[in-house]
Amino acid sequence: MKNKFLLLGIALATLTACKTTLLQVANVQTQKNISINNELKNDEEFVKIIEPYKQKLDKEMNQKISHTNTDLTKQGDNSNLGNLLADYTFDGADEWAKTHLKKNVDAALINIGGIRTTIGKGDILLKNVFEVMPFENEVIIVKIKGIDLPGLFEYYAKTQVNNPVSHLYIETNNGQLTKSLINGKAINPTQDYYIATSDYLALGGDNMKFFGKGESIPTGIKLRDLFVDFFKKNSEVVPNTDVRLNFIGKK
Repeated sequence: MKNKFLLLGIALATLTACKTTLLQVANVQTQKNISINNELKNDEEFVKIIEPYKQKLDKEMNQKISHTNTDLTKQGDNSNLGNLLADYTFDGADEWAKTHLKKNVDAALINIGGIRTTIGKGDILLKNVFEVMPFENEVIIVKIKGIDLPGLFEYYAKTQVNNPVSHLYIETNNGQLTKSLINGKAINPTQDYYIATSDYLALGGDNMKFFGKGESIPTGIKLRDLFVDFFKKNSEVVPNTDVRLNFIGKK
């Protein structure tokens, strides 16, 4: 008899639990989706709060930092904007290396995908640089032996991608590497080379695994901050248009 009462109690408890669960499900209500578009009205109180900060930010972002008499684009294997930013990366890293490492940087390499847009002819505003480089990437100097550098040149021969370089010359013919130079010289297998790049690439981003054979040296310098500084130093931007990537027979 006791067992019967026990079973009855378990059954009642189970039904009560199910009833509670059903009630909870029944209380769930479908909510209306709100579309984020131009028809959505501003929260006036919120707008008033952020307006002073917005005005300050707009004033800062719209300040002129340089000027260009030509459109700065990322098109082509030796784009003028790509060459310019690669040169700025080299110059900024070289200044840092001379002070902190007592060494010179030998070359620089950045990725074309990290350059997000172009800069039109005319005044260059601070916001233009943030649009070109919206990421918080850091400048890294990779110390690598000459004997481990072929991976860098083979990467370009294989991909034929226009990732901008400075102080490098890479020539291929129908996908085969035919010439590779640093500062106009052939690679010395026993020499240590210092290559400036971004933390993203130094860690193997864009499949640049060859950097893994070197030693990554952080500089603490944000790539975008470096670009802003160099634009400010040059009231008139004159990008180099020399050939650094020469992909003969590229399809």
